[in-house]
Amino acid sequence: MLKVVTAEEMQQIDRTTIERYGIAGTILMERAGLAVASKINEIFFQGTDNPAGAIHELPLQKRGNMKIIVLCGGGNNGGDGLVAARILHHQGKDVEAYLAAKPEDLIGDAKVNYKAAKKFGVKIFPVQRFLTNPLPLTPYPGLIVDALLGTGLNKDVRMPLSDVINKINKLSLPVISIDIPSGISSDTGQIMGCAVKAQVTVTFGLPKRGHYIYPGAEYTGKLYVEDIGFPKKLTGSEKIKVNLPQKEDIISLLPERPRYSHKGTYGHVLLIAGSKGKTGAALMAAKACLRTGAGLVTIGIPESLVSSFQSRVTEEMILPLADKGNGTLSFKSADAILGFIKKQANVLAIGPGLSADVEISELISRLIIGSKVPIVIDADGLNALSGKTGILKKGKAPIILTPHVGEMARLLQKSEVRSQKSERKLRTIIEQNRINTALSFSKQTGTCLVLKGVPTVIAAPDGNAFINSTGNPGMATAGTGDVLTGMISSFLAQRLSPQDASILGVYLHGLTGDFVAQKRGEYSLTASDIISAIPGIFKIIRDKRASL
Repeated sequence: MLKVVTAEEMQQIDRTTIERYGIAGTILMERAGLAVASKINEIFFQGTDNPAGAIHELPLQKRGNMKIIVLCGGGNNGGDGLVAARILHHQGKDVEAYLAAKPEDLIGDAKVNYKAAKKFGVKIFPVQRFLTNPLPLTPYPGLIVDALLGTGLNKDVRMPLSDVINKINKLSLPVISIDIPSGISSDTGQIMGCAVKAQVTVTFGLPKRGHYIYPGAEYTGKLYVEDIGFPKKLTGSEKIKVNLPQKEDIISLLPERPRYSHKGTYGHVLLIAGSKGKTGAALMAAKACLRTGAGLVTIGIPESLVSSFQSRVTEEMILPLADKGNGTLSFKSADAILGFIKKQANVLAIGPGLSADVEISELISRLIIGSKVPIVIDADGLNALSGKTGILKKGKAPIILTPHVGEMARLLQKSEVRSQKSERKLRTIIEQNRINTALSFSKQTGTCLVLKGVPTVIAAPDGNAFINSTGNPGMATAGTGDVLTGMISSFLAQRLSPQDASILGVYLHGLTGDFVAQKRGEYSLTASDIISAIPGIFKIIRDKRASL
């Protein structure tokens, strides 16, 4: 797992590297500037790497005259920029640096590298010159290096830096940011007044949370994480609780399929889902569950809908349950459900298409208290818990919740009576701090929380969180959440832990969506497309595992 840090965590790693390991700050700054200069050469001069939208459509042989403008703040981020400017100048590039601080106010390593850049002959001007020059980058193409503000930003950007940032964004020039785009909170990804919109960001040691949380992820562009010599004992510390699963992690999580096995080996999921007018949600979740490897799936549905389901299922089984006579489940069905899982199922999934009927809330509560097998709760099952999340602590078995931001807001409401104003406010809070929101709720309720969105965040009760890196806008369509419920339930049935089942399910769900989008585009992607493509993704992963 790749660790993802806050500004404070990264500062601690930097400080410990200097104080305990004896690596001078000037050495780390030199390596950082060198990493930036190397990446600029790779992308903009050698053409060995070309992130989409990062450079002009300019032939390599004509890039020799490209002017490089390095905008430097007064702190360590600016110091990194001055090192990069010096190295590029030494290599014969046309470099100009603009300093947003008075030279006499510079301290520490930034001051050392300002003096070194001056001695090497780098042209360094006050940042006001960048603001007043109407065409600073003519007569030939240019590149902007953003080294204004680093990861320690904790308040809105003010003038004159806000003016500099706005001018950067107005120029039709590629931008490469050092560490994080200036103006983006490295902890939350929020825009602090205004922010540089970069095509490329080069960060050091470990990625920051703001690189992956929107809008920071959009402003970051293509992210490169460069090793500048921080000890692995620090960058891999278990004290860092937020992680980014890598492909090799996903491959290792995928359950083996032993040759000597049968359908019971891969678990039996009881899916409580569906109501009048919402039968598709149940069917999609069930089919996704089977496609992801579960041995058996039974759909528990209102008995009045049996005939409509029976004609549409093949591999799935049906469990008729007591309903209210209007095509929705009655709370009286709880005993039958608990009896079934006691005898046959090893996972209980609840929610897709259940409806918002008042009895669903009582049914969910009884199932949470009574179930001795792991539970996955989604959709209407989550809505039924609005104002009642205290019941989650009474569960005897592990529980996975899979809310999108709207459902998460309703879970956080303290009253069963929903307020649109309160919900809108909570949605904003969640999106501005989705990692900490997920971690706090998971710890408070003892559940594994899958907070769906961009990006999806998985939080476990032990304080660990995982940021998902797969998926695309085409998946913002009806039924994809039901597919995810089926996939997570399937891995849970195959004896993965709630944390691992959630990580694997979310990652493969997004990866399958990406696979479909490459074939058919994002506009026409449907949930059924994802279900159909699951076998292809398993084959790709199996082939990669065989090659290791």
